[in-house]
Amino acid sequence: MSGQQEMLQVYQGGELTVVGFGGREILGQIDITKCRSQLLELIKNNGTKTLAFDLRGVKLLPSGMLGLMASLLKMKIAIHVYSPSNDVREVLKVTGLTKVITIHDLEGDGNGTT
Repeated sequence: MSGQQEMLQVYQGGELTVVGFGGREILGQIDITKCRSQLLELIKNNGTKTLAFDLRGVKLLPSGMLGLMASLLKMKIAIHVYSPSNDVREVLKVTGLTKVITIHDLEGDGNGTT
């Protein structure tokens, strides 16, 4: 489990659960299967209804992470994304995920977003 905890950091648990990736720029090294397992465990244990991803510092999302977000949406979990970079924002737009997730821009995130 320690490898999973290093991969995914939980900032807040509950109906709104907030997770992040420790400031990694590229999530290519993330084991999506383990990440999915950890997220499903968090959702079950916390009664999560909204899962928020803190993407500060993340420059690239692997396709598996996009698929994971889509599968969570099918489970009726609301997805929020905080501080996506312009590149990540564009990927979310191209994939159509911006139509079904909520994006939040935090001041001072360094991504040039408002």
